[in-house]
Amino acid sequence: MTSARRLHRNPSFRNPTFLSTWLLWLVGALAFPVAGLAGIAVGGRLSNPVSALIGGAVCGVVIGLGQVLVSRKRLNPLSWIPLTAIGMGVGLLLGSTVVNYQTTLAELALMGAITGLVLGAAQAVALPPRARRRWLWALGIAALWALGWTVTTLVGVNVEAQFTNFGAIGAITVTALSGLLLHFLLPFHPPSGVWLRSHPITPAQ
Repeated sequence: MTSARRLHRNPSFRNPTFLSTWLLWLVGALAFPVAGLAGIAVGGRLSNPVSALIGGAVCGVVIGLGQVLVSRKRLNPLSWIPLTAIGMGVGLLLGSTVVNYQTTLAELALMGAITGLVLGAAQAVALPPRARRRWLWALGIAALWALGWTVTTLVGVNVEAQFTNFGAIGAITVTALSGLLLHFLLPFHPPSGVWLRSHPITPAQ
């Protein structure tokens, strides 16, 4: 029984449910462009503290909702969505203020790192109790948000337009990598017996 329980909880990337779970999470990248448009529509261009806070919070609501929908019920919408909104709003406010709303590659990467650190910390609080090493989520999202802005800038997106969020290529990159991190911290548990049936346990001789 102990061996069966350990195998069922194994977050190995060889778990047969991993690929489908990761691909579903990847669909959540579609929320990022929508979030960016919503942030601009409500808060305006990222050019002052008010637009950063409001636009970031709106972005957070849309991104948080999208992530909940593709999480296979691993994330609680009652905590994940509001904390994502708060983290994104406060993080973008701090990050954009530090770089004075400039849009060079280095400044956007720094803004992304600051935004991601605050956002990741807020989301780490929202992770369910069974999540392990949740502090890694905060550090990981900080690095990924910086990467998202870096990729967006390098592919030639017009970042001078002062968007509240990075572009589609950055969103795909961030979502793909965050899906791997989420699987490590919070692996999907299939219905009882699914994983065990696909990997039967051989009794000890």
